[in-house]
Amino acid sequence: MSEEPTTPGPQPEPIRFFGTTWVTHDGGYGARRAAVAAGSLLAAAAGCFVLRFAYEGLAIADVGTFVNLLVVVMFAICSALAFRRTWEGFSKRHDPASQASMRGLLTIGFVGVLLAHFFRSLTEAPGEQLHREEYERAREQYAKRATRRTGNPSRKKRKA
Repeated sequence: MSEEPTTPGPQPEPIRFFGTTWVTHDGGYGARRAAVAAGSLLAAAAGCFVLRFAYEGLAIADVGTFVNLLVVVMFAICSALAFRRTWEGFSKRHDPASQASMRGLLTIGFVGVLLAHFFRSLTEAPGEQLHREEYERAREQYAKRATRRTGNPSRKKRKA
């Protein structure tokens, strides 16, 4: 059963974990933001714990200082790049082709992605700013298209 929109015009795009509660900050919006913040921080901590086990595995395998350093630097750089890319994605849409090419880097730098979600959820729902700007722009465009002219333009008096 599909729900019909209650108001004519553009409808807000739902955000993961928030639905459309970001529009008016109702329906447990504050609790959802707290849950997303706690969940992303907990997932980042768990990810770091798993990465620690991987590092210890390399130490046990005695692969050498160079490989250990290379792995640490790789995860640090990928996490920093993933954090920046995710943070920028909260305020502007990325090109789908470039986003697909960055998928591997974002996967390796998953800790950065999770930390970006944590820090953004302290102030707003991740992506709320972008969605709000697009929604407001769509509403303005709809309002311009929906306004009706008054009177018959052929009867308009012309200035001489």
